[in-house]
Order: sequence, then C-alpha cells, then structure tokens
Amino acid sequence: MNDTLQRCLDDLERRIDPDEEERLLAQWVAFCEGRFQGDVFSPRRRRSALPDMQWPAVSVNAALEDYDLMALQQFGECSRRLAGGEGLLLNVRCNYGTCILPSLFGAEVFLMDDELNTLPTCRPLAGQDSIRSILEAGRPDVRAGRGGRVLEMGERFAEIALRYPKIGRCARIYHPDLQGPLDACELLWGSDIFYALYDSPEMLHQLLALVTDTYAAFMRAWQEIVPPAGQHATHWGFLHAGRIMLRDDSATNLSPAMFEEFARPYDRRLLNEFGGGAVHFCGRGDHFVEALSGIAGLHAVHASQPELNDLETICRHTVDKGINLLGVARSTAEKALADGRPLRGRVHCA
Repeated sequence: MNDTLQRCLDDLERRIDPDEEERLLAQWVAFCEGRFQGDVFSPRRRRSALPDMQWPAVSVNAALEDYDLMALQQFGECSRRLAGGEGLLLNVRCNYGTCILPSLFGAEVFLMDDELNTLPTCRPLAGQDSIRSILEAGRPDVRAGRGGRVLEMGERFAEIALRYPKIGRCARIYHPDLQGPLDACELLWGSDIFYALYDSPEMLHQLLALVTDTYAAFMRAWQEIVPPAGQHATHWGFLHAGRIMLRDDSATNLSPAMFEEFARPYDRRLLNEFGGGAVHFCGRGDHFVEALSGIAGLHAVHASQPELNDLETICRHTVDKGINLLGVARSTAEKALADGRPLRGRVHCA
C-alpha cells in the first residue's frame, strides 16, 4: 500500500461514524423488507463529514492497471458520499468494466481513450467458429483473462477491511460487474447474436448455459474472498435483498417471447443459486418486465432510464408485487404521485 492510499484511508477511517452508518443501513433494510412508511424512500445522512486532505482524482484507465489506484478510486467515492451527506451506502467494487466475464473466454479487452474516462468493454469473438471453439473448450478458469486481476483486487479490499475496522464494518465490498448471461453472450458474439436468435437458437442456448455456469463459478470464487454479509447486498450504494445484481440490457432488444426463452431461465438459475437479488437494465424494458417480475427471488429492479418506459407498466409489475424500484428520478416519482399512482413505499429516489 503506497503512502497516498494509506493517508486517504486514515482520513476515511477517522470520518466514518459507525452509528450513523448503522442508522442509515437500518433504514435501507426496512425499505428492502417493505417496512418503509411513506411514498418515496430518500434517506440522507444527518451530517456531512468533510475530508482533512485533498483526495487525488484517479482516472478509470489508471485504476485498471494499479491496485492501489483502484482502491483510491473506489474509496474516493465513499469519501464524497460522506462529504455530501447523501443517503447511498458506502461500498466499493473491483471496477473493471463489462469485459470481465467475456475475457475469461479469450475476448480482447478494449480500452477507451483516456480523455473519455470510461470503463472498458471487449471486442467480440470472430464468428460462429469461435463460438464453437469456446463451447468445445468448456468452462474456463475463473482466473483467466481479467478474472485473476479482479479476484486479487477483491483480496486487497478484504485486507483493507481487516486493517481499518470502521471501513471494514461500514464500507461493503460488492460483487464485480459480470453483467447477465445474455449480456455476456452478446459481448462474446457481437451484434450477430440477434440473427442467432432465429438462425442458431440451439447454439445460443449452449452458449447461454456455458456462460451461466461460468458466471456461477466466478461468483462462488468471489464469495470465498468476500463472503456474503447477511441476506442483503449493496450495489452502487443501493441495498437490495439477495446477493446478486444481474444486467438485462441486451434483453431490451428482445420481444417478450424471446425474453422468456433466452433470458429468463438463465437469470432465474443465478437468482436461485445466489439467494435472490436485483436486475438492472438500461433503456426500455416495460415489454419484458412482466416476465421478469415472475422470477422467484427478484427483489428489486434498477431501470436506469425510467423516462423511456411506461411507468404504469413498470409499477404494476414491480411495486404492486412487492418488488422495489431503485434510483428513480425524483421528478418521475413526484409526477406519478401527482397523477394518483400509488408507489406503496417501494420506490427509492436519490
């Protein structure tokens, strides 16, 4: 651990008020369990805790290649939350982008230009022959590609948690971005995957099954390093019941029937294996949210662009069924309430 990281962690440890963090966590747990009494859940810390030093800015690309810089980047966000008094929980992750799972299969990581300061993705494999090759090879080593770096960073976070008691108690380590089964398959196959839905459905199901197996194996390896803490997990500062957050961005391009065939079974398997959890999607997902909401163990949905969705449809298949909505814009929630749409204490607004 370099001197800069140590000074910053010392600063963060001093500023954390465990009682305040526990109070905030208790509010989130009540929200997760349907005990929040109100229209919109929007907690805040009661006080700000300003740093005694200037925390360095760390770019995405710099953090990818240096464990200390990754820790600085992630704990820097915790520092900003304490300084701003906001109501998102303190948490950190191994922030290596959407390419983690595809890289295990040999997909080439694609770094964005430094000035974009954006997480990397990967180049898709070259054609169906490449897909056949990875199917023949079977499940890869979870430490292949970027996997080893991600798991080692998890070990670094776990070491910091032991060294700094208040950080270890209050700043949760949440699981890396493994996307969801269909998302990871699109990253591997490329946009031709949408032809494969019609032309090669059997091969696609084989790939989905292999990717889901690999996802589960990686999560089991992750949980050996960072064991689950109770029945709830953090993600992006939210708290949700269960232990996993899946992505269904690719499913926004599918019909409801195709979601049922190519996304839902694989989401269901992972939610079942890891004690339930949440699903995120960007874009419009109101056409598949009914099928999504029928998966046992789905406790929360993060629709990052609710303005692109029919909110009534989303609410009918989330809050009306006891499924929380996370990260909704306050203006969107207030308009729904003004229109007479009950939110049942199941909507979180930042």
